[in-house]
Order: sequence, then structure tokens, then C-alpha cells
Amino acid sequence: MVVRRRRKSRHLRGRTRTMGWGRIGQHRGSGSRGGFGAAGMHKHMWTWVVKYAPTWFGKHGFNRPLTYEVKINAINVGELSEKLDAWLREGKAREEEGRIVVDLASLGYNKLLGRGKITRPVKVIVPAATESAVRKIREAGGEVAVPGEEGEE
Repeated sequence: MVVRRRRKSRHLRGRTRTMGWGRIGQHRGSGSRGGFGAAGMHKHMWTWVVKYAPTWFGKHGFNRPLTYEVKINAINVGELSEKLDAWLREGKAREEEGRIVVDLASLGYNKLLGRGKITRPVKVIVPAATESAVRKIREAGGEVAVPGEEGEE
């Protein structure tokens, strides 16, 4: 088998000015760069694009407009139960007819989830709630009001 003498490592021996490429301009000027920035990506650098940046060209996917994306900020029943006393002290909740009334939408929440336990009767006003959350609050003697829903409770 023939020995490959012109391998790159032979040109990088020692710290010389030309690194084995000779004195007359080889691997020297800006001409060896092949252009500035992304020049030549569809031309002489195409093999580099295919190997290292296959997604460089073309469109990829779909970006959904932010106005249609509703971010869910949820709170669990157990967390609600823990925060009730603090909200009463701060005036973010009020007491009516022996129940604590909380408007979760005004507090920045838009969904009530059913994880945890609640033992106090609470009236919760929230844009959306899961079935298990509604069930747990009813069992504790409270109610869940979902505005805009038929037969509002």
C-alpha cells in the first residue's frame, strides 16, 4: 500500500512561520478564506453545509402567533387551601355567609386543578376548573363558579 506523504500533520510540524506550506503565499492570504460570513454556502462550501449544517437552508416548522396561545396559570386545590388565610389577611379574599370567596382570575390564575385536600367551605370564581377540583370543593361544602358556563353554579 502506498504511504500517504501529503497528510495535514506533516504540514503542522513545529511552530514555523509557514507551517510547511512554503514561502510564496500558500494558505496565507484572505483568498484561502473563501469569502466573508456565509458566502458560498450554496456554492463552494456546499459540502460543509451538507455535513455540518443540514438545516441551514429552507423553512422549518410553524411559529404559532402569540395572540392565540393561552398560557395556563393553574393552582391546585391543596395550594388554594394553604393560601386562604394569607389572602384573607391581605384583602385578596373576603368572607360571606360563613364561606371564603376567592376570585382566582383577579389573582392571576385561570384554572383550578384537583390535587390536594380542602376542608373549609370556599366559593371559588375561576375561568376553568377540572371535575376533581369541583368535586372536592363541593364535598367540603363550597362551590365553584365558572363565568360564561351554562347553569353557572
